[in-house]
Amino acid sequence: MELRQLKYFMEVAEREHVSEAALHLHVAQSAISRQIANLEKELGVELFEREGRNVKLSPIGRTFLHHTKVALKAIDHAKKQIDEYIDPERGSIKIGFPTSLASNLLPSVLAEFKRKYAGIQFQLRQGSYNFLIESVKNREIDVAFLGPVPEDRTDINGDILFSEDLYVLVPSDHRIAQRKSVYLSELKKEPFVLFPKGYIFNKMAIDGCREAGFEPNVTSEGEDLDAIKGLVAAGMGITILPESAFTETKTPYTSKIAITSPNLHRTVGIITPKHRDLAPSEKVFYDFIMDIFKQQ
Repeated sequence: MELRQLKYFMEVAEREHVSEAALHLHVAQSAISRQIANLEKELGVELFEREGRNVKLSPIGRTFLHHTKVALKAIDHAKKQIDEYIDPERGSIKIGFPTSLASNLLPSVLAEFKRKYAGIQFQLRQGSYNFLIESVKNREIDVAFLGPVPEDRTDINGDILFSEDLYVLVPSDHRIAQRKSVYLSELKKEPFVLFPKGYIFNKMAIDGCREAGFEPNVTSEGEDLDAIKGLVAAGMGITILPESAFTETKTPYTSKIAITSPNLHRTVGIITPKHRDLAPSEKVFYDFIMDIFKQQ
């Protein structure tokens, strides 16, 4: 079994078309067909079901594709380890981050890191809470910033960098807009604007309201921070967000108010895979981040 055969197989499996795979790989269609035929002969099974010019994976082919992806990721990581062993300050790191950390934490730490380690490149990927965890676990992202930091997972290491408070965001003409703080229980009859169910900010807000003794009346939903803030500014309701979600110190349309009780906060940190060692450049980045926040 050759590495080339596995790469050809994976490309055809993803595209379900031999000629399209050949075009993408810049090789002859006959070469791909021959290598896949040799692979099937060696394995003793048919990996594809042929349908004219198109192909689709057989049931055993789908199983083989899953293991092929895992194997090729492991090979790529091994090559990266070797390349960066020679020079750990040259390499490329895939870094994940959530929207709430995109405007303040991420630019500051990456700019500082880049000044010190100019030879290390970044590939940045924004994503939701669960997406970032799964991507680190599946080797699609090397490390990720995340909040709250997951605990007691068997596949992910989480290191807390800092904690931050949650705040209520209300329209600027709201009855409590001029107050510095509020008991969350005072807002039990208010309409809430939240992220949809399944989003971490939805869970944080609902858990906070339940801790205050009520179930929030969710009247509107938005799938990103700008949408949530826009709905609040338009008077559609109020919301609960962490401090890092507020990039503006003050706006004419909304007011950010501290929550006196209950004491709501979230942890923010960095996650790494538990069952593989970081590549040298990733370790340089991880140590740099940990050192910065220890000093703070």
